[in-house]
Amino acid sequence: MFDNLTQRLASSLRKMSGKARLTEENLSETLAEVRVALLEADVALPVIQQFIDSVKLKSLGQAVSESLNPGQAFLKIVKSELELVMGAANEQLNLNVQPPAVILMAGLQGAGKTTTAAKLANLLKNNEKKKVLLTSADIYRPAAIDQLQALASQIKVDFFSSDQSQRPSDIAKLALDHAKTNFYDVLILDTAGRLSIDEKMMTEIAELHEILIPVETLLIVDAMTGQDAAITARDFAGALPLTGVVLTKADSDTRGGAALSVRFITGKPIKFIGVGEKIEALDPFYPERIASRILGMGDMLSLIEEVEHKVDKKKAERLAKKFKKGKSFDLEDFRDQLQQMNKLGGIAGMLDKLPAAGNLAQLGSKNVDNALFSRMEAIICSMTPRERRQPNLISGSRKRRITQGSGTNVQDLNRLLKQHKQMQKMMKKVKAGGVQKMLQGLGDIPPPGGGMGGSGGIPPYR
Repeated sequence: MFDNLTQRLASSLRKMSGKARLTEENLSETLAEVRVALLEADVALPVIQQFIDSVKLKSLGQAVSESLNPGQAFLKIVKSELELVMGAANEQLNLNVQPPAVILMAGLQGAGKTTTAAKLANLLKNNEKKKVLLTSADIYRPAAIDQLQALASQIKVDFFSSDQSQRPSDIAKLALDHAKTNFYDVLILDTAGRLSIDEKMMTEIAELHEILIPVETLLIVDAMTGQDAAITARDFAGALPLTGVVLTKADSDTRGGAALSVRFITGKPIKFIGVGEKIEALDPFYPERIASRILGMGDMLSLIEEVEHKVDKKKAERLAKKFKKGKSFDLEDFRDQLQQMNKLGGIAGMLDKLPAAGNLAQLGSKNVDNALFSRMEAIICSMTPRERRQPNLISGSRKRRITQGSGTNVQDLNRLLKQHKQMQKMMKKVKAGGVQKMLQGLGDIPPPGGGMGGSGGIPPYR
């Protein structure tokens, strides 16, 4: 996420980190490079100007000049100003109203409104324990209603049926009545998008707003459109009383222009950020965490929260008990660990949130096949329970059966078995000498995709 911006800023700011003192000359040189980095990231010009002026003013102040480490003080100012540009702090949904709390989703076609509506419903259901009702008033896009209904079924959230013969205003009225009479906590209404902002679209969504009186009116914008996302948000804000913005497709955005422009241009907070295609890939937007990631400082808090929400604690406890009894780490345990890693976004997804691991994350994303974990899991699932518990049984004929059943080849299976043996060695070190020996053992384990390891690496699955 925002890889290009991170690389450019890191290169520019590194020059300042070791300075014994800050002068107007060396500061101007660095800020000129920062300006170019922000322009390349497609950040809106007014945002860049305010950011540069504010950083320069504070960096030449007395507190920095008298600091024991002016370079670090300068980095702290840059981080603080990035946070201010994006909103300073996370702003949560206002659900403290008499139920149902209505959330109206607005935005252009293709921004990801429908998927985001389902992601938000899933988040409110699982994290906030809310009873959520989803419905769609998009009668124009073919299969838009069916898409949201399918997503609602997938996440086990109730869906209020509608069809293309109805008027959007009638759908809104009926859905609201249904939500009230059936005691739903939250009603999320997906609206129609257009390829561009037009009068008819604005009139229709304004009518829906008047009927529903939503507590939250969220604008869904595509992060990959850069400062155009901020312009779209500004136009919507002029026609609707927006309460916040959701940035989608941020995981594919290497620039970061939208994240740094939307709040400044519209005055509306970014409340959520979409970080992947999976239904769980919607995170609250924390400016301080995003600023840390942009500057290559990692995002440990988000990683900890992901682990708490996504890691299966029962499986972790079961594995710990198994080790205490002296049992070995078998392929069923290995499969469970692969599944847990996949939930956390894989190797690259985890490295991206670790301090000073930005380059490793980029290297990981280049070398690790996106389907790697699924392929390895498929191989293990093609084995019998006995083979998973006793991998030494897997001989020539068994290997042929397993690879045919998983759609892979013998080389893939041999790599997997080799990695499992190395994992076993590491787990034995944990039992023998604790975490320190385990960390020493990590250097012996090549990454699944190769290219980042201590012993040459295993060729990637292709």
